[in-house]
Amino acid sequence: MTQEFILETRGLTKEFRGFTAVDDVNLRVREGHIHALIGPNGAGKTTVFNLLTKFLPPTRGEILYRGKPITNMRANEIARLGLVRSFQISAVFAHMTAMENVRVALQRRLGTSFHFWKSEKSLEHLNERAIELLDEVGLKEYADVLTVEMPYGRKRALEVATTLALDPTVMLLDEPTQGMGAEDVDRIVELIRRVAKGRTVLMVEHNLSVVSRLCDRITVLARGSVLAEGDYQSVSRDPRVREAYMGSDADTQEEASA
Repeated sequence: MTQEFILETRGLTKEFRGFTAVDDVNLRVREGHIHALIGPNGAGKTTVFNLLTKFLPPTRGEILYRGKPITNMRANEIARLGLVRSFQISAVFAHMTAMENVRVALQRRLGTSFHFWKSEKSLEHLNERAIELLDEVGLKEYADVLTVEMPYGRKRALEVATTLALDPTVMLLDEPTQGMGAEDVDRIVELIRRVAKGRTVLMVEHNLSVVSRLCDRITVLARGSVLAEGDYQSVSRDPRVREAYMGSDADTQEEASA
């Protein structure tokens, strides 16, 4: 039943001047699950994210949140419902401290993000929550460090903190481990597992080791359409998936995830 799914699409389609980027996608994300979208470059994963978060309007189809249509809602309305996206490229302010970045996100949630004329003292009531969020992602000791001076993996953790500041029910993570070394990947995997408790996560991720370790369910996209869906074991053994997505790297990545 629809009530089992916190986020759902029906016949979701996006066309660009005759090119169909997303083609009749029926996606169902269960509440409390970590759900991955995987597929080759150009499969339509990020376009699906853009449609879900209203950065793009669909050509056809429906988007439902908790069984209710949200297809025609604006991006800010979707965010207020609790669908919050972190971006593929680290989206934090480089010349602000970690705490200031989280505080800006908290201001946004409170509707005061443009109150730049307010004094530092008047914003101190947000500091305690900002520190709590930094602690949750393992960055408490970085509170007063400028973001530009932080290692890349820590910046991605900070991005998760700013996402959490918006109090999401569904976190949409666009390639959270992109460009990371093994140590940072392990740290982000554990972070996602930790912050996913009591929340739903929908993520685009190319690292199949990460997908195998984290995700309850996987949807494979190819050429804008759903090719396969299931748990990691069933999807990774599907010959259509191997041909369309994993290719010659399938065995290597599967061994890495063992």
